[in-house]
Formats: sequence, structure tokens, C-alpha cells
Amino acid sequence: MKRAVQNLLPALTGAGLLHTSLFTDLYLRYVKAGLRPLLIGSGAVLLLLALTAAVTSASRRPTEHADGHGHDHTGIPRVAWLLLLPALGMLCWAPPALGAYTAARAHDKPVAVQRGFAPLPATSPLPLTLTEFTKRVRQDRSLAIEGRTVRLTGFVTPAGRDGGWYLTRIVFSCCAADSQTVRVRVYGRPAPPADTWLAVTGTWHPRGTLGTSTAQAALDVRDARPIAPPVNAYTDDLPLTSSS
Repeated sequence: MKRAVQNLLPALTGAGLLHTSLFTDLYLRYVKAGLRPLLIGSGAVLLLLALTAAVTSASRRPTEHADGHGHDHTGIPRVAWLLLLPALGMLCWAPPALGAYTAARAHDKPVAVQRGFAPLPATSPLPLTLTEFTKRVRQDRSLAIEGRTVRLTGFVTPAGRDGGWYLTRIVFSCCAADSQTVRVRVYGRPAPPADTWLAVTGTWHPRGTLGTSTAQAALDVRDARPIAPPVNAYTDDLPLTSSS
């Protein structure tokens, strides 16, 4: 592989990193938002290295590796060409968003034990994250969630052959490779199409003893409305939709 072609790989990789992290939000499909500065820095360094190598190669005379005709025979295995594919991918193709297929096969995110809960505001419906709802259902012994109308947002994951479904969030700890899910089982409405993002309003579905680990994180749905996917879909954020 000639020097010019060798320099192409870091140049394309650097350009791909800058494209996805500096000019688009596509990097959020790979890593969490806090890593954006590192991606930008890495892309800039790779482009600088490629440019430096190109300038150096252009000004260098044939070395001892070259034959009498000035041809450079310092080669790189042909398999190295395969590295160009992911570099081109970052520039030309957006990776598919993780959704129901991944959630059905991912590990559920452990819900941390919380000692004590602040009083809930009187807002109705009450906006909660899926994690907070799960904590209230399984750990809040004041039973503050009982009878409260809550609003949750997430995407639809089919629950299996019984036709049930979950409202789901995929959460990145660092990147897509360590993604975990937070799920709330939904009752009272047929399953919408998988991966549909919804704002769901309802009350806790009584199953198990509220405030203990036997309680199911589940909702009796009263209203479910499609919403646009959030820009950063891999966090468990509070609903941003207005109440109706």
C-alpha cells in the first residue's frame, strides 16, 4: 500500500469522527454525550497525523526500502483495507438506532437502593423517569405513588407471545457496548408497533406489595400518545411533553 493510501485511513477516520461528533448528533448512537469532546479531539489528532505524514512522505527521498527506480516496497497487509469500511461508514452511513430488538436482549439496569424519598409534588399527571417510577413502586414505603396519575415516556418493546408490551429506555453507562434497559410493563392497551415512542399516562398496576421488591413496575394505561424520539435517546430523562 503506497504512502498516500496509507495516510488515507487515519484521514478518513478523523474526518468521520469530526463529522459525527462536531456537525451531527449521530455520535450519541455510539457513546454518551459527555464523551463528545474526546471524539472531537481524537478526530482532530488523526487528521493532523495524516496531514503530517503526507507532508513528510512527499518531502522524503526514497529510502533503503525502495528499489533503484524509486518504488517503495514497504507494504501493509491487504486485510488493512477492511479498516477503511468503518471509517467510510462514519462519513456516509448513519448507524441504526438501538431499539426494541436490542432492549429485548439487553440486561435490565439495576435500580439502586434509595434510603428515603422526598414528597411528590401535587402535579397531575406527575412526570417521572422509568427509573424513578420503579424505585417508588418497589422501595417507597410511604406508598406515595399509590393512586397517583403519572406520565412516562419511552419506546415500545413487545413483552412476548402474550401480546403485552413494555415502555422502555436504553441507557448508556459509557457506550453502546454497555447499554442496559429500564422497562415498565404496560396494561390496558394492545401493543403499539415496536420502537414507537410514546408518552403514557396512567396509574400503578396493582401486582405485588407496593413499596417492596415484590411489586411489579407496571402501569394501567389511560392514555398513550406518539411522540418524536428525543435527540439523546439513550438516557432515562423526565418527560418533556406537556400534560393534556
